[in-house]
Amino acid sequence: MKYAIHWLDQIAKLTGLICSFAIPFMVIITVAIVVMRYGFGVGSVALQESVTYLHASLFMLAIAYALKTDSHVRVDIFYRRFSPNTQAWINALGALVFLLPLVLVMIIYGWDYAARSWAIKETSIEPDGIPALFLLKSLIVLSASLLLLQCLAEVLANALTIIDRPIERIRGK
Repeated sequence: MKYAIHWLDQIAKLTGLICSFAIPFMVIITVAIVVMRYGFGVGSVALQESVTYLHASLFMLAIAYALKTDSHVRVDIFYRRFSPNTQAWINALGALVFLLPLVLVMIIYGWDYAARSWAIKETSIEPDGIPALFLLKSLIVLSASLLLLQCLAEVLANALTIIDRPIERIRGK
């Protein structure tokens, strides 16, 4: 079980690392858009859409990493005072009752949504936009799948804590 948790954590870590590279590109492209528009009076729909695509990709793919690093929003008023065992119960039940059904719904409906987009090779509504909107819509299924794997890792790790065999997991980078 520890081996599975380790490898599931590594997948989230890898996607987080990949997403971290999108941030500088997004900043560079945004600066280029501003310089081109206000410095030279030239605009590019494709460049503007690429920032949107990178932004969406960053958030969609980094969701599992945020769960792994415990960077998601949590109401800590009571939680932080609970014992590690109680926290593990809350985390495991929360993942099973709330996160797992949400992820499954995202996969089921996202699959059809992306498949329809792929079937027509959906493009931007803008004439000079990026002709690959179907790729962006595919991120819904990929994101939900990564989140499903990390949800499994979290449930397993919390189960080990509950049975009094916690593992040392490296949180953060």
